[in-house]
Amino acid sequence: MSSIGQGTEWNAELYDEKHSFVWKMASGLLDLLGAKPGERILDVGCGTGHLTAQIAATGAQVIGIDASATMIQQAREKYPALRFEVMDAREIEFPEPFDAVFSNATLHWINEPARVVAGISKALRPGGRFVAEFGGKGNVKGILEAVERAWRKLGLSGSAPNPWYYPSIAEYAELLENHWLEVTFATLFDRPTPLEDGERGLSNWLGMFGAALAEKASREQAQRFIATVEEEARPALWRDGQWVMDYRRLRIVAWKR
Repeated sequence: MSSIGQGTEWNAELYDEKHSFVWKMASGLLDLLGAKPGERILDVGCGTGHLTAQIAATGAQVIGIDASATMIQQAREKYPALRFEVMDAREIEFPEPFDAVFSNATLHWINEPARVVAGISKALRPGGRFVAEFGGKGNVKGILEAVERAWRKLGLSGSAPNPWYYPSIAEYAELLENHWLEVTFATLFDRPTPLEDGERGLSNWLGMFGAALAEKASREQAQRFIATVEEEARPALWRDGQWVMDYRRLRIVAWKR
């Protein structure tokens, strides 16, 4: 899971302690990648390096990149034998091509997807593969609706910000095809995801992933905003003593022509 590559910095400890589902739920994606010994693999948006390490355990030569210096620092501390680089996903640049590019829970953060896909295509050797999962069309719809209602309720001007990019299968497949990446597998699926820490789960999530929603607000305004979002989201997302996020994930495989 990545930092956006657009100026946001993450709390790496909060990410590992309260949001480990981001990487723990990626086992199926790793199976889809099917890393082999000796392959060169790029992990785009590696976060604190857990999936990078699992890829390396197959015998592949893997490099993890993330725009967050904090995430990369923690990844290097946890996995000192692996290579991690601070790099914006919109500016991927390596001298040698890769057999595969992998990405989990990152690409929905970048509102310039064509730049990312162009870099991924350039980084792959002919016949190389791109395997990714990220938020797809309809992801966290309940939260976005609650944010919009809270925005109006508090009398804030304009429309509530939406910092995310959640494409449909058709939209993203067309983008890939336009950059010489042939889609061979694509699925959009619901993945309801329980949050840790009980009552505090949603506020933790908003603090970790939704900071851009209230970035121009004062501390007091931000607290009021979060409390109002919780109030508005509770009927749809509070179940049996915990918050359950209405995730929808886009999982895709494409090959460099």
